[in-house]
Amino acid sequence: MAKIYFLCTGNSCRSQMAEGFARQLLPADWEVASAGVEVHGVNPLAVQVMAEVGIDIRQQTSKLIDPEYLAQCAVVVTLCGDARDRCPVTPPTVTRLHWPLPDPAQAPGSPAEKLPVFRQVRDQIQAQIVALAKTLK
Repeated sequence: MAKIYFLCTGNSCRSQMAEGFARQLLPADWEVASAGVEVHGVNPLAVQVMAEVGIDIRQQTSKLIDPEYLAQCAVVVTLCGDARDRCPVTPPTVTRLHWPLPDPAQAPGSPAEKLPVFRQVRDQIQAQIVALAKTLK
């Protein structure tokens, strides 16, 4: 079974949403995981906007990058410059992709004011996962 790893700074928003979409949209023979260079906990707004599109990520947890798992991956996707820059070295056999997306948790304002930013990032991630799924079939 091939493995794919989605990485961002805190494994709170972007990589959690990517994991949720990948579990639904990638071929069944892909093992999907996400992690961060830090652990911030899963952001409730990420859970909310994923539920809006029918994907439940409530049971996902925020995790640190596991170097052993990373080395076993076929594909590693970094979702921000911080993760790209701080990600441990991977073997040359690992395909590394970089999708630079803004951190919706850093958007200014109240949670209600942040929701449109979370939705925009969610939709960008979904489009990237859909495109990626076509290349993995």
